[in-house]
Amino acid sequence: MKITDVTLTLFAWRGIPPTQYGRHSGRFGGESQLGLLTVKTDAAVEGHAFLGSAMRGAHLDATSLVQSLKPVVLGQDPLERERLYQAMWQRSRATTFRAIGAMDVALWDIAGKVAGLPIHRLLGSYRDRVPAYASSAVLPSPQAYAEEAERFRAAGWTAYKIHPPTDPAADIEVCRAVRKAVGDGFTLMLDSTWAYDYPAALRVGQAIEELGFYWYEDPLADDDLYNYVKLKAQLHIPILATEYSPGGFTAFAPWIMARATDFLRGDVAVKGGITSLVKTAHLAEAFHMNFEVHHGGNSLNNVANLHVIMAIRNCEFFEVLLPPGAQQYGLVRDIGVDADGLVRAPDGPGLGAEIDFDLVRRNTLAVLS
Repeated sequence: MKITDVTLTLFAWRGIPPTQYGRHSGRFGGESQLGLLTVKTDAAVEGHAFLGSAMRGAHLDATSLVQSLKPVVLGQDPLERERLYQAMWQRSRATTFRAIGAMDVALWDIAGKVAGLPIHRLLGSYRDRVPAYASSAVLPSPQAYAEEAERFRAAGWTAYKIHPPTDPAADIEVCRAVRKAVGDGFTLMLDSTWAYDYPAALRVGQAIEELGFYWYEDPLADDDLYNYVKLKAQLHIPILATEYSPGGFTAFAPWIMARATDFLRGDVAVKGGITSLVKTAHLAEAFHMNFEVHHGGNSLNNVANLHVIMAIRNCEFFEVLLPPGAQQYGLVRDIGVDADGLVRAPDGPGLGAEIDFDLVRRNTLAVLS
C-alpha cells in the first residue's frame, strides 16, 4: 500500500462565542478556520485529521504541511508510521508541531481502518472509559466560577478545572469560592496559564494546597525550569507543567532529570501526534509519573487524544474545555459525557468519528494540494 495524494481542505468555523483562557489566548471568537487533512492510498483507504482551532486558524500551518510534509509521505507505505514520524521530525524547522501531529493522526486513522479496529485497540487498550473534567474559560467573577462548578457537580461530573483571571489575589478568591460551593469531596484543579513570577506562584500554590486542589498547572513561564524546581521543592500539591515547554518529545528529558514537574502534559496538536503522545506516556510511566493529556483544540484531535488515553494507564482524566461552541465543530456527533461523568472509548475503525463532510463542503474556503 502506498500514499497517492495528500490534500488539505480549509473550511470556515463561524459563530465561535467570545472566549478567553488567560493572557496567552487573549479574547477570541467570531470566526476561525479548520483544515480537513485527507491522506489517500492506492488501496482506496483514506486517513483523516483536523488541523486548527478556534484560537489558531488552520491556514497558519497549512502551507508548511503541504510544502514540507507531503513530499515526505507521498509514495510511502502509510503503515510505516514510526519511520514516517522520524522523517517528519527531520523537517520540524520547516513546518510546525501541529502539522506533524495532523499527518501522524491521519496515518493512524489509515492503520485502524486497514485493521478494522479502533486506534486504541492497535495501541493495546487499557480501559474503555475515563472520567472527564470540565475546564473553564475565564469568567467574570468568583460567583460565576462557583456556579459553573456546581452545575457540573450536580450533573454527575467528578472534577472541574479553573482558568483564572491571572491576578494572584483574584485567583485565590476564585479558588476559595469554588471550593466552598462544591465541598471537599469534589476534585478541583488550577491552570494559571504561565501567568506568575516565582513569589506569586508560591503564594497561590500554598493557598490551593490548603484548599485541597488536586494539581497546580502551568503557574510559571513555560521555559522557566529554574523556578519550577524551586517551586516544586516548596509545595506538596502536584505540579503539572510541559504543555508548551519548548521542543518536541526529547525536550521532556530535562524536566524529568531536574525534577521540575510531577506530571507531564501534551496533546496531539502541540506535541506532534499520537506517536509522540504514546512515547511520552511511556516515558512518564518509567518514572512513575502521570501523563495528563491536554485538550486538542478541535473535535477530531480530541478523538485522537481519547484513543491514547484509553491505551495508557497513567492518565486520570479527559479534558472538556468550555464553552462547547469554542471547541466542538466538524463532527456529526461529538464526544459525550455520560451521567456518571465518564467518556467512553470510540469503537469504530480508525479514529471512529463521523466527520460532517456536508458541513465541510458547504463551508470550504480553499483546497491545498
